[in-house]
Amino acid sequence: MQVKAKLKYLRMAPKKVRLVANLIKGLKTDEAIHQLGFLNKAAKRPVLKLINSAVSNAEHNFNLKKDNLFIKEIKVDLAGALKRWQPKAHGRATPILKRLSHIIVILEETVPTKIKAKKTKKPEGKLVKLSSLEEVKAKIKPEKVPIQAEAKPEGHDKEINKEIHDVRMEGKHRHKQNEDKREMKKSKGFIKKLFSRKAG
Repeated sequence: MQVKAKLKYLRMAPKKVRLVANLIKGLKTDEAIHQLGFLNKAAKRPVLKLINSAVSNAEHNFNLKKDNLFIKEIKVDLAGALKRWQPKAHGRATPILKRLSHIIVILEETVPTKIKAKKTKKPEGKLVKLSSLEEVKAKIKPEKVPIQAEAKPEGHDKEINKEIHDVRMEGKHRHKQNEDKREMKKSKGFIKKLFSRKAG
């Protein structure tokens, strides 16, 4: 079984990290950690941290033993660069590229362990084979579910046509117009009101 661990956007050039990565490729995890402990390179700290992370992934997630693991593959890729400038003679400036790197570690077992298959529970009761549709209908009888009427709260019909009068809106924008509309609805209407006036 293979176990992966990744480190992205490490602020170190891939060329410098590969010096450390190539040294521990193919070693057992214990030997690689021991080797990195005596190495005098700046890239050893992130690589060591990543290997420890991969080992803990294997132990915690897949129940693998630390002694049975080795570094199958360790890849260091370029992850872009930060652009900076350095002043030079005669008022010039030269670009500096501070390169970043991605590291991927893949661990594998030296002796593959057997994974125990989970036992599935057999369904209780005997299975009955039915040939025709009539036999199925005879065996399975549909249950009648009583239909319940929707329960409405008391005074529900009264509340539907009830007008809401908000006291807080009195004297505010278009309050008078809304009040006039409500009164017109209650009365006969605007057109009937026009023709019901007395000519004078």
